[in-house]
Amino acid sequence: MNELTPYTLRQLIVYFLKLGTIGFGGPVALVGYMHRDLVERRKWISEEEYKEGLALAQLAPGPLAAQLGIYIGFVHYKVVGATLVGLAFVLPSFIMVVLLGIVYKLYGGLPLMQSIFYGVGAAVVGIIFISTYKLTIKSIGEISLQSFKEKWMLWIFFTVAMVLTYITENENIFLFITAGVLYMLFKSPPKISFRKGANSVILLQMGLGDWDNPVLLKIALYFLKAGAFVFGSGLAIVPFLHSGVVAENRWLTENQFVDAVAVAMITPGPVVITVGFIGYLVAGFPGASVAALATFAPCYFFTIIPAPFFKKISKNQSIKAFVEGITAAVIGALAGAVIVIALRSIKDIPTLLIAAFSFLALLYIKKIQEPYIILIAAILGIIIKELI
Repeated sequence: MNELTPYTLRQLIVYFLKLGTIGFGGPVALVGYMHRDLVERRKWISEEEYKEGLALAQLAPGPLAAQLGIYIGFVHYKVVGATLVGLAFVLPSFIMVVLLGIVYKLYGGLPLMQSIFYGVGAAVVGIIFISTYKLTIKSIGEISLQSFKEKWMLWIFFTVAMVLTYITENENIFLFITAGVLYMLFKSPPKISFRKGANSVILLQMGLGDWDNPVLLKIALYFLKAGAFVFGSGLAIVPFLHSGVVAENRWLTENQFVDAVAVAMITPGPVVITVGFIGYLVAGFPGASVAALATFAPCYFFTIIPAPFFKKISKNQSIKAFVEGITAAVIGALAGAVIVIALRSIKDIPTLLIAAFSFLALLYIKKIQEPYIILIAAILGIIIKELI
């Protein structure tokens, strides 16, 4: 075993500030950067510690990259390290989306901005489509007859969640939990009590009743719920946000919501930071702050609470089965939300072609990243609007 290189908490914070500022490519790319930089090059974190953090991030709800970063901060500097690293990683992209929110509010009605987001909105549909496709293959299996036979129960959860989300345009947390429990009972019935875990979830939902502003309180409770049930990629939060932000609370229009997802695509750091942009459009800077804090709070607590005894938890087959069931339903809901968004965002032949181009480019050109797709789509939007 190679010896680790000592490092200070300040060095770790500076690294995550940098990663949060220039780290593009989504959760898979970000966790890859962490392994390359912290395990292979600097040797601050061991391979075993990294793998444990990655396993925890995959098992627990929350944005994958942010959770892994928080765990890495916890490894040698415990709660203080986890807290400061989490803030360092999220803060740069939060500042960026708030600034973009200010610009969007000031100039969103101008023809140039409308032309840009005409193309960008279509590209986002293609990006979410490809993300859903990749998530499905990674989390459930290849779309094949053999996969349907071997993992039939997961495919049923996926299909039911997709159809219900499409019909109701609303997320169904009860469905997700039911899918997790049923698959756990089917694959690996539990032999331990889960009371401690349940208590920690209840604790996460407390302490928000003192807000005087009813809008901020509503934002806090809604985004806390969304953050507590996001399994998988950052884009897995889309069905929760779409139903609550657009359909249920009517905080944003359909076009504004797609623009918010686009903003998350063109900024570094975790994709989930789109909640800051949404919060800003709803209630200014306080709304952005409350939305971001509420979304990342479950991610933070679901990392630091089990971290000290995660080796034992990670081997529990019942917990793994529970997460598998929930994940299948969540990805199905994401697929349903994508259909709803696509039907409302694809308005004509040009937007259909841009969405198709985005999907195919990300499917067949391995090195291309989402920000480049967004940039090309923005340019195409301006050109098309000028010609029309």
